[in-house]
Amino acid sequence: MVRSDRTWIGIDLGTQSVRAVAVDDVGALRAGASRPLESRRTAGPDGSARHEQDPDAWCRAVDAVLAEVVAAVDPGSVGGLAVDGTSGTVVLVDDDGTPLSPGVMYDDARGSAHVERVREAGAAVWDRLGYRVGATWALPTVLALRDEQPHSRVSRVRHQTDVITAHLVGHDVPTDTSTALKTGYDVLDGRWPTAVLADLGLDVDALPDVVLPGQALGGVGAEIAAATGLRPGTPVLAGMTDGCAAQLGAGAVRPGDWNAVLGTTLVLKGVTDHLLHDPTGTVYCHRGPQAGWWFPGGASSTGAAVLAELVEPSRFEEHTEALLADPPADLPVVYPLAGTGERFPFAAPDARGFWLDDDRPRPLDELVGAVGERTAFAALAEGVAFVERLCIDHIAALGADTGGRRTITGGATRNRWWNQRRADVLSTALERPDQAEPAVGMALLARAAVDADGGEPDLVAAAAAMVRTAEIVEPRGTPALDERYTAFRTALGERGWITEDAP
Repeated sequence: MVRSDRTWIGIDLGTQSVRAVAVDDVGALRAGASRPLESRRTAGPDGSARHEQDPDAWCRAVDAVLAEVVAAVDPGSVGGLAVDGTSGTVVLVDDDGTPLSPGVMYDDARGSAHVERVREAGAAVWDRLGYRVGATWALPTVLALRDEQPHSRVSRVRHQTDVITAHLVGHDVPTDTSTALKTGYDVLDGRWPTAVLADLGLDVDALPDVVLPGQALGGVGAEIAAATGLRPGTPVLAGMTDGCAAQLGAGAVRPGDWNAVLGTTLVLKGVTDHLLHDPTGTVYCHRGPQAGWWFPGGASSTGAAVLAELVEPSRFEEHTEALLADPPADLPVVYPLAGTGERFPFAAPDARGFWLDDDRPRPLDELVGAVGERTAFAALAEGVAFVERLCIDHIAALGADTGGRRTITGGATRNRWWNQRRADVLSTALERPDQAEPAVGMALLARAAVDADGGEPDLVAAAAAMVRTAEIVEPRGTPALDERYTAFRTALGERGWITEDAP
């Protein structure tokens, strides 16, 4: 195999671990390392979910994974690195960058009491951007932290990635537009909305400067170089959120491309040449590194979790092999929602899963007993594919091009029968990348940015060189699937969750 003489490092700050990879110019994984992270999950005085991590632990884990990865490659070959992090995770720091608060994670809900005020104060801005501020977004979280911390009025707000990039470079550095989105950054005007922030009692000087993803932040400092083996001055580039990083790693980088991540939940992200405005508030757009391109996306509450809830996981493989050998001719129509509430492709806080027994809706917990475990497994998986098709229908109705590459990633792509059923339901060839993870996406961004030499990163060229396809799943014509999908849409419409004349 031909190897490149350049190496690019991507660092992914996840919920459970920090992961770093070294990838060469042709997409070969040269090295990888990970370290676990510990979370503190509690309930606040108001009963809201609290989720915190130690910012110093982020730095220690990054140093450890970098040292392991760099030891496996030639440090002189490392052309640059970029970092992604969880979207909406924030921390308060002092003027020297020392944390004054825990790292408050992306799903911490302590800002719930402030969210309506944030929505009202910035209503004109959020409407122009097509956003609906969520209760766990960083901006309401910052307001809650200010109330909790007596020193917060004079402290600075930084994001998870900002802590790490400042650690690597040795001084405070800008954040990126992707990371700043949930803190209220106006990605259309390219500035913080000072009037909105002032109305909320926040000083814009407490927030970081903002640059586009891929912009140079500085070079690795001498202290970190000594600790990790990296060359002093190795370029550190502005990264993105973990969802956008995963999209880059999958190669969904040009308008019309879409990547579906199917794990516990279903996440769809893609590229458009204009900002999508979603009146239902289920889609919001990141600004891409390339001028004029946007990264819209949404996250469904459905996904593979419902299968494990209703079907014994130890029998998944047995059911899959049986379905591959003898595909089912007919299945009940299922809306496969575990728990309560849907957020994409429609917003329905009270939604609950169901299945149709002929035309009669029944609760999901009656499915296995009525049709058997194997049929239930197949129907639930098909139901998730129907949700995926509905997501595509929704973004197409908003004016998005959906005719480009369609990639699939996530843990559920290990199931060959499910991959085929998704292709059949979507009537689209699905590409499964060889290695698609956020850290790989950051390595790709670092390469594109350094090659641009201060210009606009060419993600399309970088992805063409670095993203490898492991499998292409071609669709098969199955009219019965279209009939069941129509019944699926009709059932959702009868509940008022979707309409035929709206996205």
